[in-house]
Amino acid sequence: MQQSARSVAGFWILAAMLLAAVASSAVPSPIYPVYAAEWHLSPLVLTGVFAVYVAGLLTSLLVAGRLSDHVGRKPVLVVGGLGVTLSLGLFAIADGVGALIVDRIVQGASVGLLMGALGAALLDHSLERHPSLAGVLNGAVPPIALATGAVASGALVQWGPAPEQLVYVVFGALLLLLVLALVVVPERAPKRPGALRSLRPTVSVPRSLRRLFRSVAGSLVASWALGGLFLSLVPSALGQVFGITNHFAAGALIAVVTGVGALTGLSIQRMDTRRAVLLGLVALVLGPVVTVGFLVAHVLPGVVVGSAIAGVGFGAGFQAPLRMLLATAAPTHRAGLLSTVYVVSYLAFGVPAVVGGLLEPTVGLVPVIAGYGGFIVLAAVVALVLQLTSREAATVEERAAEVVERTATGSVRVSSSPAD
Repeated sequence: MQQSARSVAGFWILAAMLLAAVASSAVPSPIYPVYAAEWHLSPLVLTGVFAVYVAGLLTSLLVAGRLSDHVGRKPVLVVGGLGVTLSLGLFAIADGVGALIVDRIVQGASVGLLMGALGAALLDHSLERHPSLAGVLNGAVPPIALATGAVASGALVQWGPAPEQLVYVVFGALLLLLVLALVVVPERAPKRPGALRSLRPTVSVPRSLRRLFRSVAGSLVASWALGGLFLSLVPSALGQVFGITNHFAAGALIAVVTGVGALTGLSIQRMDTRRAVLLGLVALVLGPVVTVGFLVAHVLPGVVVGSAIAGVGFGAGFQAPLRMLLATAAPTHRAGLLSTVYVVSYLAFGVPAVVGGLLEPTVGLVPVIAGYGGFIVLAAVVALVLQLTSREAATVEERAAEVVERTATGSVRVSSSPAD
């Protein structure tokens, strides 16, 4: 049976909504220096603002991550989309650090509500002519979105009018339009009993996927810890180390990592996924070493090169494991599995950044970045050693990679238990 035009349109609406929602989470980052100067905020306070976003997002993922598997995708998408829109409106009228904290909590909780449901909905509406594209976009869109949000925000803050309002109005209006466009999207997830039970905070991985999840978890941790480093601390080094105060430059440096990560994810579509994981882990070792080395040496082009290498790690280290997991997950487990992936990822993204922010006033920015980079390298080295020495991990991942390859060629849609 040929896929309906509504389903095809719905696929692209959902992809656009994922892009806009994740991009909105990066929008405040280039504006933080403006807030700090206007409201006399210390780095510790800004770290707290970052932390409450991650806390709100993780709480939402833990509590409501599986909800769309029971009540359907669209109700969750509407509530989450309106929540993100509300948070952006609140940012536009924020008048102090208290308002900023409330806004970030609302934004984090709303983005967390959307992540699992949007990813699962994309898979529900996979294009019949390109069945692997939904899995690719689930991995590629978040880094593209982070780059888009950071660059757009940096440009509008630097050169546009009303630097503390315009970017929020633009993204808020876009998200509102996408929420209204959900009327076009058919509902593909039937209602199932157990919605209230699904709200019990939990991290859920289907039994058949647990060995595969364990084998790739280290790659997820290292790649998102690197993302947290670049979104929270590295842009500040532009000012302190190199004397660069241009807001667009901070967004552009973030975009180097996330943009290269997105391009890497697209370029490894036809690569064996196990090899792609190994490529990502090697880049996650080299990227922080090169970046920190040139940062200490005060060589800005070298920092950019290191950021690009790190971007390869961010892309391959996250997207290859995600493709394995999504290609082998049953439809009824998609939202819960995606939420678990993002819980692990955002813990790695947020906790080291918060610790770094707490240490920065006493230790100094560059030593904190060096220590943070060392943590990422250590996590990647451990994950790489386990990948190369664990025969069980190799077997599980090779079987998952076969499913990914068959999905890409259209010979299979989904398998629920390749890792049994």
